[in-house]
Amino acid sequence: MNPGLSDAMPPLASPFATTHWSVVICAGGSGTPEAEAALEKLCRAYWPPLYAYVRRTGQQPADAQDLTQAFFERLLANGRFGSADQSRGRFRTFLLSSLKNFLVNEWRRNNRMKRGSGSANLSFDCAPEEQLFAREPATQESPDVLFERRWATRLLEKAVDAVRNDYLRARQIELFEAVIPAVWGDSDAESYGQIAASLGTTEGAIKVAAFRIRQRFRERIRDTVASTLPDPSDEAEVDAEILHLQNVLRVKVPSAD
Repeated sequence: MNPGLSDAMPPLASPFATTHWSVVICAGGSGTPEAEAALEKLCRAYWPPLYAYVRRTGQQPADAQDLTQAFFERLLANGRFGSADQSRGRFRTFLLSSLKNFLVNEWRRNNRMKRGSGSANLSFDCAPEEQLFAREPATQESPDVLFERRWATRLLEKAVDAVRNDYLRARQIELFEAVIPAVWGDSDAESYGQIAASLGTTEGAIKVAAFRIRQRFRERIRDTVASTLPDPSDEAEVDAEILHLQNVLRVKVPSAD
């Protein structure tokens, strides 16, 4: 293993070829199987924050799962994503406001859809989300606050997965898995010297590898965040959203320093 091989990391794909909003608009306008499949994939990627919101409103796990699935099935089955207005702002805001309307209009009138009654066949594994929910502090924080926290966590997870896939494609996954705990400042992480010894390289090479992982992560988190905004090329908006996510999580995105 030679950490210097990270010079051969594949370049980032065009970051804004497909934004969340473009998927929604395409699915709403074309109705093609490809567009619908892309939209369903998007729903599967971003259901956890909405599930967390429903749980914090007081619903039990089974009911929260039913409601979250019914919400997405209703949107997919009725093509209601087609009426989404990109000019109204961030994708997370659109999803949360849509969920709130669903709960008011459907759940309070006791007119909940049954599982699988829509055209989509969505099924979510809520066990990991329940574990996260159980670890949430017992506070008076609103469901909106929990939604924001889980949304931020989801974006970070997606960015980390994207970087991991970058290193997997470059056949450097062992390097990535060894260095990433130190990059994140894990108190139990091995030192750069220990990592270097385990990989048969130098401490200097590991420091360079850590720098490159931080740099790639910053690129990926910007890409991930930008894809949720109305104008992904607006650098000021991307910066503002990243700052918001940091404040929500009370953490800093690793710098390239």
